[in-house]
Amino acid sequence: MTISSQFKRTFIYALGSGIFLLALPAAQADNGPVAPQINAKSWVLMDYNSGKIITESNPDTRLDPASLSKIMVSYVVGQAIKSGKIKSDDLVSVGNDAWATGNPVLRGSSLMFLKPGDRVPVSELNKGVVIQSGNDASIALADYVAGSQDSFVNLMNRYAEQLKLQNTHFKTVHGLDADGQYTSATDMALLSQALIRDTPDEYALHKEKEFTFNHIKQINRNRLLWSSNLNVDGIKTGYTSGAGYNLVSSASDSTGMRLIAVVMGAPSDRIRFSESESLLTWGFRFYETLTPIKAGDAFTSQRVWFGDEKMVPLGVAENASLTMPKGQLKNLKASFNLTNKQLEAPLAKNQVVGTVDFSLDGKVIEQRPLVALQEVKETGFIGRIWDFVMMKISGLWSSIFGK
Repeated sequence: MTISSQFKRTFIYALGSGIFLLALPAAQADNGPVAPQINAKSWVLMDYNSGKIITESNPDTRLDPASLSKIMVSYVVGQAIKSGKIKSDDLVSVGNDAWATGNPVLRGSSLMFLKPGDRVPVSELNKGVVIQSGNDASIALADYVAGSQDSFVNLMNRYAEQLKLQNTHFKTVHGLDADGQYTSATDMALLSQALIRDTPDEYALHKEKEFTFNHIKQINRNRLLWSSNLNVDGIKTGYTSGAGYNLVSSASDSTGMRLIAVVMGAPSDRIRFSESESLLTWGFRFYETLTPIKAGDAFTSQRVWFGDEKMVPLGVAENASLTMPKGQLKNLKASFNLTNKQLEAPLAKNQVVGTVDFSLDGKVIEQRPLVALQEVKETGFIGRIWDFVMMKISGLWSSIFGK
């Protein structure tokens, strides 16, 4: 049974009370499962669909990103392709700054092995960034997309602000250690969520296991892509002496649940992979994510005064996904509260009119904005006069008989 059909069968509307009860199997335990202890400076495990942080340690500590910076490079490039500013088959002329032999900063680092004067398609450079973690490819793409590395870094930081990455600031397009450059585990999880959501074609590159350029084949450094236990399809490794060993990984299961794990500052290459695998495995084993209310589906309908429609369906503008320990959903209730007691026209589509409150054992654990699912325009003069009279009568009736 699918998640949505499961909820459809178990959602029971208590007419007049505005409350839904979900009758599902008994909870496994009263408290959440004990999270694994991870050998790293910082880590986060986040559910992609709900955005819930399932477990964390030092999530907002500012650390060197290393090549995790390339997740943002990939996001910026993906947005540029999506908007039509550049095309995947555009040919890019490689400059001297992307030549490792002529740029001391790049010597000994991860490379695509570009040479000045090479004319390389955007698609190839993009794979060089994502699969080979090529610092030279990052520079070549930055020059093409924004005109210079500095301008591209400004784009990276602008997107960081838009995505509300509060502990992130980029100084380079490749992630090599630089004073004043930092990010956090929470921010990397949020950025990865945005990469998957906003640029799915770009994200699809992250599951490719190898890439050959100029007869040089390189293997994707994310060894979890070969895991037989997990369906991992991204995202990025990173290492510098200042950062230690970083890994952002994402995997999905047969139910459609997707998790994002961020491990930063692990002491070794082996540990960053084993600890990331532990986080993902634990999350899938003990948690589940369901979507009781989908975007555009009516949660309830309410009377509208002074409108060209008498009733308006209310729901959520985005899927209301919830993540919690398996088995606890039997106690979940959903109710709604209106910001104003009476709804009055005009109402715009997706205008927030209240909240949907999800509760466990009487305690609100999640809230989502309650919105009007369709526009309601103001009615004419006669209609407004009539509704004014009827609203007053309704209020008087409620005050007399409503208690």
